[in-house]
Amino acid sequence: MFNIFKKKTQKDSRSLLKTRNNELIVKHNPKSPASEAYRFIRTNISFLSPDNPLTKIAITSSGPSEGKSLTIANLAISMAQNGKKVIIIDADMRKPMQHKFYDLPNFEGLSNILTNEIDFEDGLRETGIDGLQLITTGTIPPNPAELLNSKRMEEIIKRADKEADMVFIDTPPVIAVTDAAVLSNKVDGVILIVASHQTEESMIVRAKEQLDKVNANIIGTIITKYPVNSRGGYYDYYYYYGNSFKG
Repeated sequence: MFNIFKKKTQKDSRSLLKTRNNELIVKHNPKSPASEAYRFIRTNISFLSPDNPLTKIAITSSGPSEGKSLTIANLAISMAQNGKKVIIIDADMRKPMQHKFYDLPNFEGLSNILTNEIDFEDGLRETGIDGLQLITTGTIPPNPAELLNSKRMEEIIKRADKEADMVFIDTPPVIAVTDAAVLSNKVDGVILIVASHQTEESMIVRAKEQLDKVNANIIGTIITKYPVNSRGGYYDYYYYYGNSFKG
């Protein structure tokens, strides 16, 4: 999704950062069709359970490069723009991305809170967007699944939920590792990202089966990379189908 630079010169670093920041389309182009789509998703989430609002949501995908992390970043900004206090927890310790969107260091974060090296408050980072904070992954541990399945992780999610109106958790692809599955019963709902013309149907079925095994509450899917122009080009446009797996 991002440009790849062979030489990491200072100029290249600035160009890469600009590319990543520009992908936060809700921030940089709030009147675009893609930004409107994120607002549509935001509204749908609020209507899914009006009497018992969903405030802790994990977002995953069946495989890599389906737009999972970017979707979380933009959706969180949209929520914050609507007056909500939002915390993103980057629990993808296999391939952390959230800190890159906001140009933040990743020396300390979730893993360090989980191992009691730092306090919860010390792991919260300001993103430069009013109402939006981020807990980066921190030091990459050798045992992510065990840490994420711990009692301490439940405490962190509960603390984030107490501090914010909405908590989004970025998890690794569900088929590759168990991380997303072990987190799914610690949140109110799970959203599955599906890349149009990329994700194979068999992968979607396998992802659903993995989540069903742990009784995950799959609240819907977001379709990414959908072709919306006559020339077959791809816009960053996202469609939300609430309860699409509920049959």
